[in-house]
Amino acid sequence: MPDHQHIAVLGAGAWGTVLANLAARHAATVHLWTREPAHAAEMAATGVNARRLPGVPLAPNLTPTARLDDVAMASVILLAVPAQAARQTLTALAGIAAPNVPLILCAKGIERASGLFLSDVIGEILPANPPAVLSGPSFAADVAKGLPTAVTLAAESEDEAADLARTLAAPWFRLYHSRDIRGLEIGGAAKNVLAIASGIAAGRGLGASAGAALIARGFAELSRFGRAFGADVTTLAGLSGLGDLVLTCTSGQSRNFSLGLALGRGNDLASARADGQLTEGVFTSGVLVDLAHQKNIDMPICEAVDAVLAERIGIDAAIEALLARPAKSELAQALTEEK
Repeated sequence: MPDHQHIAVLGAGAWGTVLANLAARHAATVHLWTREPAHAAEMAATGVNARRLPGVPLAPNLTPTARLDDVAMASVILLAVPAQAARQTLTALAGIAAPNVPLILCAKGIERASGLFLSDVIGEILPANPPAVLSGPSFAADVAKGLPTAVTLAAESEDEAADLARTLAAPWFRLYHSRDIRGLEIGGAAKNVLAIASGIAAGRGLGASAGAALIARGFAELSRFGRAFGADVTTLAGLSGLGDLVLTCTSGQSRNFSLGLALGRGNDLASARADGQLTEGVFTSGVLVDLAHQKNIDMPICEAVDAVLAERIGIDAAIEALLARPAKSELAQALTEEK
């Protein structure tokens, strides 16, 4: 198998920093890229990413940089920038990344402007670089503390996925591998929208029973969407589908859940986002619903979230509309969805 001695991580947020530290356990050289020279200089001077992951030392063989040219010799590149910034970063990377170097997508979302999955954005801009996807139930703070975490890495072949998984593995960070790139992308994108719905329900005080029902029916929506776009049902029921959905819909560490919680408690969207934290579900909801409409996929929870975020409907009216939907046989609906 390839011996990856130079790995680059693009995006110096909390998750990118954790992944860079994990990569540094296996590679001789790791570059952690940020678009801000001052941020790179701070990290180099202090040995810690105080802005995004305070208290966690950077590995000695990890070099912060604001120069994309520094990643030119990397044999693996992880893309940990926000989903909506992926195109800009990939465009800047064109002509720098060597052909055949895998690009591992670590953000969870769908490009809003084009409606493309991020692996397709890679195919459009860097067709000589094979895409891979890392996704699953994980919080950067947990992994940084060495708490047990399991995720999935998908690539075009099982061998490549297994090879790339070894570049990030740690005793507490277990990576399963897969060929279902699309399934991982869909699970990671849809769960953020559903987490906003879960937060809204919690903020409105609808109770644990409603929360459980919302996750179950939300998973049904995610599964319908995934099957329509070619995802493997095993992937959807695994770590990067159901697993990530449960985590994101039940934890205050989830930025999407927290935003929904604030909305459910009566805050408007602007004040709910006042902390400046990125919430991918806000950007994903509209494009997810648009893609669902193109294939006539029924996604009432995601549609309600999109309508609330776009201020086309109030939260109470959205809840009332969901509760007023005609009751169906759960088994009959499931069998219909399998066809």
